Amino acid sequence: MTTVLIVEDDPINLRVFSKILTKKGNLQVKGTEIVEEVLQFAQSGDIDAILMDVALANSIYQGKPVDGIEITQMLKADPATSNLPVILVTAHAMEGDRENFLNQSGADGYISKPVVDHEAFIQQIVSLINKT
Repeated sequence: MTTVLIVEDDPINLRVFSKILTKKGNLQVKGTEIVEEVLQFAQSGDIDAILMDVALANSIYQGKPVDGIEITQMLKADPATSNLPVILVTAHAMEGDRENFLNQSGADGYISKPVVDHEAFIQQIVSLINKT
């Protein structure tokens, strides 16, 4: 079964995304904001895509706070995880943010919050998974 890892620090967003993906998208989901767990999931081969929140309030890696951009950079720099689709999900949706975040992170996609069109949300994720 296709599995999406949701990296999100807001429990409400995590629950909403999980429901949309499982009920409407027939996808399996896992969720964490612990950086070591994200890296382990990515390296395990058990997930097919990552939804990455850009602003992570509680994520610490090697003693330093990190955000979704930095975690995505780590994943894309590792040959074992570089082909795993990463989709940034963020409330930062000002003009230029999309291009800036995609260029900085190396992510494969960008979705702005709040997610209003559930079908388009699912379709973007599934289409990136099918490309790999």
